[in-house]
Amino acid sequence: MARYEYMYTSFLCVFLLYCCYCPIMVMSQLSQNQTSTMANLSKLLGTSAPWNSGNHSNPCSWNGVTCDSTKSHVIMISLSGNSLSSSDFLPVLCQLETLQHLDVSNNSLASIPDEFITECGKMKYLKLLNFSRNLLSGSLPTFLGFDALEYLDMSFNVLGSSIDIQLDEMIRLKSLNLTHNNFNGTLPTKLGKSMVLEQLVLSNNQFQGEIPEELFSYENLTSIDLGGNTLSGAIPTHIVQLSKLQTLILSSNHLSGPIPISILNITTLVRFAANLNRFSGSLPSDISNNLISLDLSGNNLSGPIPKNILSSPKMEVVDLSNNTLSGTLLLTSISPSMIRLRLGNNLLKGDIPSDAFAKAQNLTYLELESNALTGAIPAILGSCLNLALLDLSQNHLSGTLPPELGNLRNLQVLKLQMNKFNGTITTPFQIGQLQKLLTLNLSQNSLTGSIPSQISSLSNLKFLNLQMNNLSGSIPPSIGISKSLLDLQLGGNQLSGAIPSMPISLQVAVNLSHNNFSGSIPSSLSSLDNLEILDLSYNKFSGGVPGDLAGMSSLTELLLTNNNQLSGVLPKFTHFVQVEYNGTSLVLAPTSDNPTPSYYPGSRKKGSSVVVAILVAIAAAVFLVGLVTLLLVLVSRHYSKVNDENIHSGEDHRLPQVVQSHLLTLNGLHRSNIDFSKAMEAVAETSNVTLKTRFSTYYKAIMPSGSIYFVKKMNSTERALPASSHVRIGKEMEALAKLNNSNVMTPLAYVLSSDAAYTLYEFVSNGSLFDVLHHGSMGNSLDWASRYSISVGVAQGLSFLHGITSSPLLLLDLSSKSIMLKSLKEPLVGDIEHYKVIDPSKSTGNFSALAGSVGYVPPEYAYTMTVTVAGNVYSFGVILLELLTGKPAVTEGTELVKWVLHNSMNKDYILDSNVSKTSQAVRNQMLAILQIALVCVSTSPETRPKMKSVLRMLLNAR
Repeated sequence: MARYEYMYTSFLCVFLLYCCYCPIMVMSQLSQNQTSTMANLSKLLGTSAPWNSGNHSNPCSWNGVTCDSTKSHVIMISLSGNSLSSSDFLPVLCQLETLQHLDVSNNSLASIPDEFITECGKMKYLKLLNFSRNLLSGSLPTFLGFDALEYLDMSFNVLGSSIDIQLDEMIRLKSLNLTHNNFNGTLPTKLGKSMVLEQLVLSNNQFQGEIPEELFSYENLTSIDLGGNTLSGAIPTHIVQLSKLQTLILSSNHLSGPIPISILNITTLVRFAANLNRFSGSLPSDISNNLISLDLSGNNLSGPIPKNILSSPKMEVVDLSNNTLSGTLLLTSISPSMIRLRLGNNLLKGDIPSDAFAKAQNLTYLELESNALTGAIPAILGSCLNLALLDLSQNHLSGTLPPELGNLRNLQVLKLQMNKFNGTITTPFQIGQLQKLLTLNLSQNSLTGSIPSQISSLSNLKFLNLQMNNLSGSIPPSIGISKSLLDLQLGGNQLSGAIPSMPISLQVAVNLSHNNFSGSIPSSLSSLDNLEILDLSYNKFSGGVPGDLAGMSSLTELLLTNNNQLSGVLPKFTHFVQVEYNGTSLVLAPTSDNPTPSYYPGSRKKGSSVVVAILVAIAAAVFLVGLVTLLLVLVSRHYSKVNDENIHSGEDHRLPQVVQSHLLTLNGLHRSNIDFSKAMEAVAETSNVTLKTRFSTYYKAIMPSGSIYFVKKMNSTERALPASSHVRIGKEMEALAKLNNSNVMTPLAYVLSSDAAYTLYEFVSNGSLFDVLHHGSMGNSLDWASRYSISVGVAQGLSFLHGITSSPLLLLDLSSKSIMLKSLKEPLVGDIEHYKVIDPSKSTGNFSALAGSVGYVPPEYAYTMTVTVAGNVYSFGVILLELLTGKPAVTEGTELVKWVLHNSMNKDYILDSNVSKTSQAVRNQMLAILQIALVCVSTSPETRPKMKSVLRMLLNAR
């Protein structure tokens, strides 16, 4: 009986609970007001909203909408990344009285209605507003009310003017982010009357003046970022009042004076970055006691490095590079947590302290380059097994390469150039053990012996530089199996013997100059179809130059200087190839422009007899060929009409064997003009070449209608476009053809052959930006209005490509050569299909390791091996520097970025004086854009802005 009573009681309890719960289930739904508000919002936004407008009954299920646990109140709305441009919907959101979080970031909103500020300021629960990454301009709104607002993000917009009391009425503001705008004046100090602010980000604006001490009244601050402004003066000593501060970033300003000792008293501080300023004096000895990250690079700090500065057990990153620190490197120990240590470009001397590295087992990047360090490489470095980068270049280090370096199995970059190392490369050091090595630079030392064959076993090696040593013997025949090698520098040694077959992956340069090579130049070099520079100068080559070298499609420089036994007629290269043959007996082939052979100074007299003989032979041959041709014409004239229409039907081995062709454009004029047969005939003639980029060759094709088009060839011998990929390529090309942006070159048609892909575009008679700026007659006179317009147009094109919602479209080779000019103010971003069409995994060169031309490649690609949005921003920054300086991406033997940074203190020297001196207004604008360019080419990809933000900054610089 008790059992039944227990069951009855249990059933009754469950029933009562169910009855009590049912009303809650019925009542737990949005109010009529919120439901109608959401329905109204859905109608206003239309297709721009990520909502199912047909399901008005349950807005809590819509994408980006979050309700509370009872589903009775909307508390969060996210409309981020929906290409919204109209702000009309914003005031409607204020009718959702329970809203706590509102995110409308990453859109194209140009303004915030006054009604939004008025009505949403009355909301009792609104804690977060995110308007970042839009197109907001004008002044910062005055936020009256907003009693509950804790987080305000207005970053990456075009807001300007100064900030006074616009934020002072907020009583709960904890986080303020205004980075990447155009605010000016002094730093704001009225940031909420209740003084509860915790995070303040004002970086990358135009704030000036000193850091106000009033800012330190906000004693709850845990993070301050003021980087990328033009702040001056010293760091106030009252900063010690911020007893909770964890992060302090003051990078890229004009701050000066010593590093205040008072910073040591902030025991909570874990990250301090004040790089790229004008700080002077010595380093406080205990500055790193509590820090995890310290960056004081790019200042004027002097004196010795304190012994214990790197020993803090928490320390992970220290960057003191590019200062004038001096004295002996007397480090007691390096933290076992240390990941990156940069002390390069200082005045340090003495031996590298071996004991200091005993516990640095997590050390991944060690950079001590450009100092005056002496002695040998400490064997203890071989125990730092996580090392991926070791840079000891440009010092006075000596001795042999220690065998312990072979233990660094994770090493990717080894730079030991410009030291005094001797001995051989492999004894006792075994280079073949470093299987992850990407870059090996041992140049400008005193190394002897032969080039070890083990280098060929380094399957990932891409950059090998052994030039200017005392190496002898021959190049190992096994070099040809190096499937990833991109750049080979062996000049300035005593090498001899036969030149073996080289890896077809080579793209940048093969430098064999200043050696003892003799005999004939091997025609096998012509297989290096992706090579840009071939330097054979200052050797003892003899005979003629193989004609096959003229067929190297990517070659831009052939250096044959001072090979006095070379003779004969120089093969005819395209006008894109610069050939230097001073100090040889080579002569140019006769042409209509050059009927008489040209001689370079220094040719020997016996060359003239060779020339005479050659000319006599040529004249005789021309006579015989003409006579035979005349006879054939007379005999076959009566067949001409019959065979005229079949002239092109026979097999022409020069023409590509077409597998597939397809018109992409819907424009009727283009569809009627484009003739695929004429396009393929054009690419069969090198005389039609008008432009070369790293991965493509552009041909000029004249159609039967007289219309002119570009036919761009992507050579697939290296890129591997197998027949199985034709369907994929066709789909990608069709998608690209649908892109619609006035600053982007879109394909009109494509042709696939058995070994290459061709794309047809509208012809652009002005050529590339590179040609106009550096090779054209108008380069020096290209006015600032044109240069500015070009920079904005390229930024618009890139912003469009990066903003494609399905997936950002990146550029594999963004350079001034891939920017075409419709006019001197209208650029077109070209080569957009490479990222989609070319398959890096099928490329023996794996061009993700060198995605672009020399001078445009961001530094991180050497480690990440991945093409990124930030990498494109870096390349664009280089293009900006080209427009500002008038110099190419590699200038005076140095990458333009490094040249600009080296001369950064003299900005007038950097700017192209032909342009900057035209007016003060032009100079000021150029200086403003120089700052944008420098942000784009920042070493750290994380600090580079998105292209959308770059565009806003460029527009505002006008």
